[in-house]
Amino acid sequence: MRIGVTFPHFDFGPDRDAIRRYVETVVDCGYDYFLAYDHVLGADTTNRPGWTGYTKDNVFHEIFTLFGYVAALAPDLELVSSVVILPQRQTALVAKQAAQIDILTAGKFRLGVGVGWNAVEYEALGEDFRTRGRREEEQIELLRRLWTDPVITWRGEFHTITEAGLNPLPIQRPIPIWIGGTTEVPIKRAARIGDGWFPMGPIDDAQRAKLQLLRDTAEAAGRNPDQIGIDARIDTFRTGEENWERNVAAWNEAGATHLCVNAMNLDLDVNGHRALLERFAKVAMPAS
Repeated sequence: MRIGVTFPHFDFGPDRDAIRRYVETVVDCGYDYFLAYDHVLGADTTNRPGWTGYTKDNVFHEIFTLFGYVAALAPDLELVSSVVILPQRQTALVAKQAAQIDILTAGKFRLGVGVGWNAVEYEALGEDFRTRGRREEEQIELLRRLWTDPVITWRGEFHTITEAGLNPLPIQRPIPIWIGGTTEVPIKRAARIGDGWFPMGPIDDAQRAKLQLLRDTAEAAGRNPDQIGIDARIDTFRTGEENWERNVAAWNEAGATHLCVNAMNLDLDVNGHRALLERFAKVAMPAS
């Protein structure tokens, strides 16, 4: 397994120096990749009783801009979005931004995508929340065309492109597209058309059933399930440190190709994150 970190968006606010020091810690500890979430707007809950999920008080850095900065600080790190809410973004623009990050990382970028849950963002960005699943499937196919062909013509349900293309093209042609989501539909979508899947939550019987669904669907679609990556996550605010070694071993046994540590929601400063990442590295990468 390759071992990575989840960027703790909430903890550093607009402190550029803290972000830099965190990235330096990730490199110093020998982690393989840097994963970050994507949200554009947070909802004000004042007139939304019963709202659950992220709000205007949660800090999220714009993901592609953040990756440009991280690529300059740590050119050997793989960068991973988990996940860009693809249907609320313009596809050609995402293709351009992703291609640029792929170039800046020398071909070490994975574009994780998902349909999201926040209708507030869709409204603000001018996209239809109700068609997000169909739109994402078309977007994935279109992205791959844009990344591989210098000029394309496309007539789809949601997109029209007439004799146009990206320049420069990415190094990876196409960039790997991994899919997030924990219900049956996104798991099957990852199995049919994704390069990998992002499970969420601990490795338990329910999670193993989802992994089996991924494999069964891939086989039914004529794909080799062993060629579909699995990027799991250990949430340290849910999993006690005494269970880290057991969880790492369980994900390894379950076939995870990647595993990242998530230390958000612990209210740590940069020094606290450094200490935690150093301890987790000793468990997950004992030979490093």
